[in-house]
Amino acid sequence: MTPEAILAHLKQVKYPGFSRDIVSFGLVRSAALVDGTVKVSLQLTTSDPQVPQQLKQEVDKCLRALPGVKATIIDIAVQPAARPAATGGQPAGATPAQKTIKYAVAIASGKGGVGKSTFSVNLACALAQVLTAQGRPGRVGLMDCDIYGPSVPLMIGLDGRPEVEGDGPDAQLIPMEKHGVKVMSMGFLVDQDTPVIWRGPMIMKTVQQFVQNVRWGELDILLVDLPPGTGDAQLSLVQTLPLDGAVLVTTPQTAATNVARKGGLMFQKVNVPILGVAENMSYFLDPAGNKHHLFGQGGGATVAEKLGTTLLGEVPLLNEIRAGGDAGQPVVVSAPDSTAGRIFRQIAAALQARLVSQRVP
Repeated sequence: MTPEAILAHLKQVKYPGFSRDIVSFGLVRSAALVDGTVKVSLQLTTSDPQVPQQLKQEVDKCLRALPGVKATIIDIAVQPAARPAATGGQPAGATPAQKTIKYAVAIASGKGGVGKSTFSVNLACALAQVLTAQGRPGRVGLMDCDIYGPSVPLMIGLDGRPEVEGDGPDAQLIPMEKHGVKVMSMGFLVDQDTPVIWRGPMIMKTVQQFVQNVRWGELDILLVDLPPGTGDAQLSLVQTLPLDGAVLVTTPQTAATNVARKGGLMFQKVNVPILGVAENMSYFLDPAGNKHHLFGQGGGATVAEKLGTTLLGEVPLLNEIRAGGDAGQPVVVSAPDSTAGRIFRQIAAALQARLVSQRVP
């Protein structure tokens, strides 16, 4: 029996108090069958001592129902929750903040240099415009989880420090707001000349705090701008905030699409739906309106097809998009009726439709 088959069987085990299973929460670190003994490793974030014990019993019962299983070895590593009183032994994502966020969507690329943060900022502003037109202003959030190179504050035109309410473990950061988007970023918390030199556990802690200790309020959509790769920040987010899906950003060339596809496979392995692929820098549009495919053509559509999802849109390579990011005036805001502005709003509307259609009542 393969590890994949064991994981598929473990999807029957729900986290205590939740309808979501331990596999989709990303809690299962390894699984294998050796000489009739199933060995499973779990990693939890909880302050309730009853949760690991309950899960161990449920996992054992589930595994013993498999044919050929004679014994089980279940190893559970427990990390104390950042706020025991608030989390009550539930996954770190099960905070009051989670209950006020309708949809949480990761924006990922796998590879750096594809303009993911520029895309995230413009998409967030476009979503804010779409929701405002629907009579729901101020209901978009953008969480910048690019710990090492936070560029969202510059691109959206924010600086300074967020306000803090309360003291001690119950203190809450108040997200800053611009263009109808609530924003939290490591860029607000460190000096511009201070490099962030952290190991994995510190990154995971920061991601957890951005979910648990930020007063997001009532949001229709929270976008999470992830750093490149498939490491600590990505896995921590999946364990901390149950995601409704992910959007993959790529450029057309093979060097980017290959890595984006791997990033998509990572999300699929932890049961996060791929909502779509966005192709950035898709083509250069000259003053005469002619398209020039400088980085190749069709890469985004190919990634979407291989991952069984849809191509949300193609964003052209335009100077006004870059200039808007450098000036803190996203092109969606500064030139809403431009080609780029219309494309970002079309992608925002397509994403909203995908979220609504996939949610089971």
